[in-house]
Amino acid sequence: MRTDITKINETTPVDELTEGLMVFAGGTSKLFNTGEWRTNTPVFKEDLCKQCLLCAPVCPDVSIPVVDGKRLDFDYDHCKGCGICAKVCPFGAIEMKEGVE
Repeated sequence: MRTDITKINETTPVDELTEGLMVFAGGTSKLFNTGEWRTNTPVFKEDLCKQCLLCAPVCPDVSIPVVDGKRLDFDYDHCKGCGICAKVCPFGAIEMKEGVE
């Protein structure tokens, strides 16, 4: 139970949780919608994007999907709004907005 993240929810008794809510099974972070923790939201300005893809590898949450060599809009379910992507974008195609959108 303790390592099966799919069985942990708001009604799980505390003695069945992992210490520090550590996750031991691979690939389970996809099940956590951590985007709700965000206080700032990146906004993708597609018209300014030159598809240099400098933003994708610096995202610590892998929230910038790239398909067929082209970046898509953000995965807001997992983006925590750190703003690293906006800082590395040389074209101003990512703007940080205060709040969760």
